Amino acid sequence: MSERSVSKSRGQKRWYDVLAPEQFDRQVLGETLAEEPDQVVGRTITTTLGELTGDSGANNTKLTFKITDVGSDTAYTEFVTYELTRDYLRSLVRRGASKVEASITVVTTDDYRIRVQPVALTTKKADRSQEKAIRRVMIDKVHAAAEERTFEAFVDAIIDGNLSSAIYGEAKTIYPLRRVEVQKLTLEARPAEIAAEEEAAVDVDADEVAVDDE
Repeated sequence: MSERSVSKSRGQKRWYDVLAPEQFDRQVLGETLAEEPDQVVGRTITTTLGELTGDSGANNTKLTFKITDVGSDTAYTEFVTYELTRDYLRSLVRRGASKVEASITVVTTDDYRIRVQPVALTTKKADRSQEKAIRRVMIDKVHAAAEERTFEAFVDAIIDGNLSSAIYGEAKTIYPLRRVEVQKLTLEARPAEIAAEEEAAVDVDADEVAVDDE
């Protein structure tokens, strides 16, 4: 008897195929087991970019998706995290060189708030002022990218390497670089969540005004 049959007969559970978002061509990410559809919503599944694209060279990139909806025997997801593996990041570090990192929170043109963490590796040891200048380039380039891209387009710019290339192109004029990567991107808030936060902030301001008037 198959694993599916055993599980279903014991607990009346059913398997759901988990699909990637349209951005990733609705590819099947895997399966998940549950008794009720609402038990599936909120679960996450992690795969590699290499598994999605068939490019083994991209197996150092992990992608995490969160289930947001269920229909029949299919679970639909949204993209929530892009992250380079620790082994790959360690392989980039060289003794006697600088590792410049930044953590930047931005909002895309379609109101998704994301945290972006780029890293630049120099050929030799840079001084503190050079590291600060490189970090400034990272911050400016990430903000510029968010100001002209939707969330989906921003993710594409990271996966395609366009954002890393933009940072590299300018930062290398400050100090010779060996490599620039975006080591992690995290979805922090969706448009509805940001709207709710803004509405709550307005309510708080109104309450403060009322107190002051008293």
